[in-house]
Amino acid sequence: YRQCDILGRIGLDISRSTLANWCIKAGELLQPLLEQMRRELLGQTVVCADETRVQVLSEPDREAETQSYMWVYRSGEFHPQPVVLYDYQPGRGQVYPQAFLEGYRGYLLCDGYAVYGTLKEVTLSGCWAHARRKFSDALKAQPKKTGKATVALGYIQKLYAIERSARGLPPDARREIRRQQAGPLLDTFKAWLTASADTLLPKSYIGEAVNYTLKQWDKLSRYLEDGELSIDNNVTERDIRPFTTGRKNWLFSQSVGGAHASAALYSIVMTCRANDINPYFYFQRLFTELPQRHPGADLSDLLPWSVTLDAE
Repeated sequence: YRQCDILGRIGLDISRSTLANWCIKAGELLQPLLEQMRRELLGQTVVCADETRVQVLSEPDREAETQSYMWVYRSGEFHPQPVVLYDYQPGRGQVYPQAFLEGYRGYLLCDGYAVYGTLKEVTLSGCWAHARRKFSDALKAQPKKTGKATVALGYIQKLYAIERSARGLPPDARREIRRQQAGPLLDTFKAWLTASADTLLPKSYIGEAVNYTLKQWDKLSRYLEDGELSIDNNVTERDIRPFTTGRKNWLFSQSVGGAHASAALYSIVMTCRANDINPYFYFQRLFTELPQRHPGADLSDLLPWSVTLDAE
């Protein structure tokens, strides 16, 4: 709507359907490059994953109100050339991450959603931000300023303080600091959680927070194994946020083709943002070069970090 109005003010009468079709065609043109980016991503040590809902009105054999999902996969927070890929799918089942991550053998950093646990070849790493939110909710329901939620948040705050001190270090040095400082703290925290679990109502806010953290413990403590892992999955949530913010404006996709086009274009824009590249000038280069490439051609020279853009 806004783009049509802007174009109309300078005398260009272009319909919304025409603009949408241009985006869909552009998304189709980007598919070979996105597949190259996917191969780059699956060759990395750490992949992060998350998903959010999206509504598609005209989807075959489905009601317009049915929720579909936009999955997001990206490089680990510490990778120097991060890839961010959106993947539209009609559901939230295990078949979708299994298909996207086929052949991947590294770490998968994600939340506690059970579907990720069905992936056979990956090693799951948990997100401390999700655990912290549960204790924050428990703190709001806590009648006093001091209590178990406050104690738990104190432990987590110390874990994050260790991460801040190690942030600028190489992966091996970061892992060593975690093992020396965070390891003993985690042991103490787990002992406290185990003792607390026996005294809490399992359906209370604090009971649910404690039980969630204990259930996820192996995954939550996995970041000690490798300095390439992050303590949380916030970097992926930040890359989903522009989509969820946009969704408040555009509400839904009209067609499956439109949803796939959104996934393709968001992938390029968010990968550019992650690599501090201006997406406008990068799109200019892509849509000049891509039509000249033969099907199946190597596109590694067109990956965002491989393209040199004019200073102007």
